[in-house]
Amino acid sequence: MNNKRLMGIRACTWVYIFLMGFTFVTYGVGRMGLSGLDVSLGVLFLALIKGQLIGAYFMGLGRVRGLWRWPVFVWLFIPGTLIGTAFYLSA
Repeated sequence: MNNKRLMGIRACTWVYIFLMGFTFVTYGVGRMGLSGLDVSLGVLFLALIKGQLIGAYFMGLGRVRGLWRWPVFVWLFIPGTLIGTAFYLSA
């Protein structure tokens, strides 16, 4: 992991805080009973961002260059695109 710090806090700690925030947003959407295409795609988008952040910071793929960084991106992009398309076509 890199030792870059912002306000004395490591980057991976900031990423963890963002992941917690995204999780609470998703939980709040579920608790409020929000629905619709925009809400569904927004929650899906947050899930894809969370997956990319986990891959980059906690799986150590942020420092990797070349071919090894692509499997996680493709693994998130293809199902995310298919699910998003299914939501869009069903609306």
